[in-house]
Amino acid sequence: MESIQPLLEKAQAATPSLKTLPDAQKQELLRKLSTVVEANTDAIVAENKKDLDKMSDQDPKKDRLLLNTARIKQLVDSLNDIAGLQDPANQLLVERTLDNGLQVQKRTVPLGVVGVIYESRPNVTLDVAALCIRSGNVAVLRGGTDAFHTNIILVDLIQQVLKEFNADPNAVQLLPVDRALIGEMLTAVKYIDIIIPRGSQQLIDYVRANSKVPVIETGAGVCHTYVEKTADLKKASAIITNAKVSRPSVCNALDTVLVDKDVAPDLLRLLANSLQDYDVEIFADELSFNLLEALEYPYLIKATPADFGREFLDFKCSVKVVDGLEEALQHIQEYSSKHSEAIISQNTTLSERFLNEVDAAAVYVNASTRFTDGGIFGLGAEIGISTQKLHARGPFALEKLVTEKWFVRGDGQVR
Repeated sequence: MESIQPLLEKAQAATPSLKTLPDAQKQELLRKLSTVVEANTDAIVAENKKDLDKMSDQDPKKDRLLLNTARIKQLVDSLNDIAGLQDPANQLLVERTLDNGLQVQKRTVPLGVVGVIYESRPNVTLDVAALCIRSGNVAVLRGGTDAFHTNIILVDLIQQVLKEFNADPNAVQLLPVDRALIGEMLTAVKYIDIIIPRGSQQLIDYVRANSKVPVIETGAGVCHTYVEKTADLKKASAIITNAKVSRPSVCNALDTVLVDKDVAPDLLRLLANSLQDYDVEIFADELSFNLLEALEYPYLIKATPADFGREFLDFKCSVKVVDGLEEALQHIQEYSSKHSEAIISQNTTLSERFLNEVDAAAVYVNASTRFTDGGIFGLGAEIGISTQKLHARGPFALEKLVTEKWFVRGDGQVR
């Protein structure tokens, strides 16, 4: 395909189809989609296997690509959850009558055409489509080559259901994976209202640098957990282990452990036992390297500067010994991607300082960073975790897929 303009024109033309669809019908449509997806589980798994077979088992993105029966069931449940959420559009925010008799209202309205560029994760296809349908937006999806077959079957199912409800099937579009066409998408200011990149830092940086369409970043997660000297070390070890190994390929997984020098020997002894069970490679600074080497930790590597500020997306993490809260805060400020950061401490004063001073979308005390998620926070499915500060920050979910519009009604007033 030489140009995606015909597809974008169809997407833009589909906006009234969703914007005018009654709320009850949008809910019913998503519930129907959930049953259709569940009924086609075997077919989705078969198409997903075609994509999985092309990817090396050593590629950390493979876990992100996988759709099995359990994960499809989670997507089905998510579709029903989204259907049950309140439509964020057409909410009355302000209403007043001016002295001259003008009646003024401010209401929420859909953004319009939402473009999403993403890698590997076929669950994003369903999540974004459902969130856009629920909020009255058109979705233009540019998935990666990794999930080519999976994305095609998912969008086919979505469009079938749209047709069944007499909605324009072009309201959810899957663009070609030809990289040469990405530039056209990023400059399509006439047809796309907002672009959201979801994937590697390299992808996000490229979109931010080259897009003329407004961008909302769902940033990479370089997530730290700082163990302060008053911490309950058993809790700290359990939290760190969960944050690292429960699903290492996701953006809210732990990347770096910062540990106070006073408790470093005891904490690393506990971590050596728990992380070794998962073959976690530890990239350790000099002090932690010596402690872990004495413990005969088998997967130990001397850290280089590049190992801090690195999103591992695998059974790997870095460890640094710090001299108190000030050094921990300084390290996080330098290396954080402003996604999710945690402190493990029994000192309330220091914990509150951490919460207030760390610049991140989500900050935690005595809990795993793995909780940063739209569904967990009660927002339903998410498009991603926004690490910027304008319009949306944190889980970018249904509530943020709207903008504002002023409605003014008069009777001949002039100024």
